[in-house]
Amino acid sequence: MMTNYIKLYRSSRYLLSCILCSLCTTVVMAQTAPVQNRTTANSDTSRRQTEDEIFRLRTVPIPQGLLLEVGGMAFLPNDALAVATRRGEVWIISNPYMKNNQAPKYQLFAQGMHEVLGMNYVNGELYVTQRSELTRLKDLDGDGKADSYETVYSWPLSGNYHEYSYGPMLDRDGNMILALNLGWTGKEVSLSKWHGWFLKLTPDGKMEPFATGFRSPAGMTLNNDGEIFYVENQGGWVGSGYLAHVEKGDFMGHVEGLRWADQPGSPVKLKISDIPNTGEPKFDVAKRVPGLKTPAVWMPHAIFGISTSGVLNYDTKGNMGPFEGQLFVGDQGQSKIMRIALEKVKGVYQGAAFLFRAGFSSGILRMNWGSDGSMFVGMTSRGWGSTGTSPFGLQRLEWSGVTPFEIKTIKAQPDGFELEFTAPVNEASARNVGSYAMRSFTYKYHSTYGSPAINASNRQIKAIVVSPDRMRVRLVVDSLKEGYIHEIKAEGVQSTDKLLVMHNVGYYTLNRIPDGEKVVITSANMVTTADHNMAAMSTAAGATTPLRAAASGKHVTTQPADWTTGADRTIVLGVRPGLKYDVEAITVKAGSKIKLTFNNNDDMQHNVVITEPGMATLVGEMALKLGIDGERLNFVPTTPNVVVHTFLLQPGKSDSIYFLAPDKPGEYQYLCTYPGHFMVMRGTLKVEK
Repeated sequence: MMTNYIKLYRSSRYLLSCILCSLCTTVVMAQTAPVQNRTTANSDTSRRQTEDEIFRLRTVPIPQGLLLEVGGMAFLPNDALAVATRRGEVWIISNPYMKNNQAPKYQLFAQGMHEVLGMNYVNGELYVTQRSELTRLKDLDGDGKADSYETVYSWPLSGNYHEYSYGPMLDRDGNMILALNLGWTGKEVSLSKWHGWFLKLTPDGKMEPFATGFRSPAGMTLNNDGEIFYVENQGGWVGSGYLAHVEKGDFMGHVEGLRWADQPGSPVKLKISDIPNTGEPKFDVAKRVPGLKTPAVWMPHAIFGISTSGVLNYDTKGNMGPFEGQLFVGDQGQSKIMRIALEKVKGVYQGAAFLFRAGFSSGILRMNWGSDGSMFVGMTSRGWGSTGTSPFGLQRLEWSGVTPFEIKTIKAQPDGFELEFTAPVNEASARNVGSYAMRSFTYKYHSTYGSPAINASNRQIKAIVVSPDRMRVRLVVDSLKEGYIHEIKAEGVQSTDKLLVMHNVGYYTLNRIPDGEKVVITSANMVTTADHNMAAMSTAAGATTPLRAAASGKHVTTQPADWTTGADRTIVLGVRPGLKYDVEAITVKAGSKIKLTFNNNDDMQHNVVITEPGMATLVGEMALKLGIDGERLNFVPTTPNVVVHTFLLQPGKSDSIYFLAPDKPGEYQYLCTYPGHFMVMRGTLKVEK
């Protein structure tokens, strides 16, 4: 929130500081004005661009009756788009761009395969990854349909439903990289050989185990230097989703893949017993366990999605604004795309994640560049759920040509961070300490499913330096923490034409603090205690009450003493596939004594939150806004619209609560407020007189 601008222009001090700066070799960027307090200078004329005006979504129509649950996509030389589906089909889509206002045409190319979740077009042929094999498809007679389904390489399956397979991706040497998912039996398990691994197939057909420690590696790509990156999903041994750099012999963290580390050809020599299950930060454990790889960039859970999926390099094929060389990461659960700006410090990748585009129609799984630089996004939600309510879809993202005002990159400095913007900043707003907020946190590394944010602490800004071209702002902070995620907000920064930053929060994973020159703090660039106090007062004056956990009286786990005859009604809820409760309608008497037991028999976290009539969506949206505190607070916000709730449960856990049914008859809703679930995982509690 902004308050009145208080100008503290100290011209004499400023001139003196300029003389000092010119004599000092450790000042990195010149000053042009002293640090200001919180400002709303001309805030009545400022505005924030919208995603819709900058990055436009176009829906590619799908013929009625065609269940295009996209698992893989690849463009063909004639600019037709090949789409593989989870139902084992491959469709060829002509004119997916809908040129000349002509509808695209669909032709079935192949069918009868087992849940295809990856596809690539290599040397004139289509390769698809089924659950149990990599298959080469060939049209031998030229009729537009595959006649040959050739097994290139196969691997064992246990039959477990969670043994997904992904790829193939070509590495820079022409090898094909495949990724095998772990199974699920109440926890992640490697039930058959090489599950939890990356495998490399050489051009002559030889398989080489490449790396292990993967849980659910649904997306992988090469950066502009040809190095391999993949995205991981929260679960056991994975506190939150992340993007990581993968090299031969790496152990990425999930212990189950180590069951096969003693097999011939394995480049990994660790054993399961080598990995401590202490709940320490992964960065700290990696100091003691050689070969354990930490993420390049953490994706804060529930803020930047809940189920990372496809990852796409912004190379010369793309045309998506001023972010060349960065990576785009899709999220299946929250139907949105994040943007990642990487840098390498002391030989280790790290960088910042930002929200890029939300509002897709279904759960994002795959992304590809079209020939015109637009981004094609393939989606599915069956069994997994998503905030996009369609069961599947194909959309095309186009850049309007208008440059968004964004934080383009964040780069680590020896004493803080440098924010680079996509347009020159308004200097008064950029030098105002009230325009920023910063804190650091991390996650537990343990076998438990996911992790709350831990060790969170605020970082105080000591100095602010704006570059002469006003494209960069350097923030000097009180301290930096290696291995931690640093949340950097720039809510108050404006451009010279009074635009607010469209996505004003970046999350920088600091793996290494760089060497280099530090800023000399002077009277012109330093942030004083008075500046901080004024910013805090201004924030408090205009801020809304922060969201907190729901009152404890709404989660009673012991039977009240005055229930001498016990509960009038006992309700047991479970979960069935597709993000559904196994009981979706319950009728109770007004004022009756209820015992509700929730058994989470699913493979992901869930809760049960009973809301006032018509308030389920609002409560779900409030839960999203809990941010990094959401998991610790069970994703239950403080609001009178919550009647009662269970805790957020790990897979296989249960929780029983006691409450009185509302006195007022009506249709109350119950839902799972875990981000990405609340739109589909619901039921009705009907209260009768």
